[in-house]
Amino acid sequence: MARTPLSLKARAIGLLAQREHSRIELRRKLLVIERRTREAAGDADATETAGEAEEAGVTAVDALLDTLAAEGYLDETRFVESRLHVRAGRFGAQRIQQELARHGLQLDAEQQAALRATEMERAREVWHKRFGPEPARDVTEQARQARFLMARGFSPELVRRLLRA
Repeated sequence: MARTPLSLKARAIGLLAQREHSRIELRRKLLVIERRTREAAGDADATETAGEAEEAGVTAVDALLDTLAAEGYLDETRFVESRLHVRAGRFGAQRIQQELARHGLQLDAEQQAALRATEMERAREVWHKRFGPEPARDVTEQARQARFLMARGFSPELVRRLLRA
């Protein structure tokens, strides 16, 4: 017996129940789901072109996102806080800001200041976890450690101060 497919709203709420999503990310996922559902149903009438069906799908997804935001399911502030909480222990401020920018979001001034205030402690913790408490003895090892920390989004100046300490 075939199960009836979940509605687009039920799918969206299911995705949001797993973790917070930005509007852009959820829109991208829902457009894929909507297109697959439309293709599986073979819903294209002879009078409706593929472009019109795609446009109707985009309109439906955008309306659903507006509804989810109005009902409190989709909240970009909550997404930023969640992403900040998950990433702050492993990454520097630059990396976190770049990731949020990919979602079309940014930290507010208060969050940015709090992140910068704890950056040295977080960098030290990441460094100790990866390399241990002993400082690097040779230049090659220092360069390797510096590359690692900068790839994690810690600023070059902060990395220099940490490795010299």
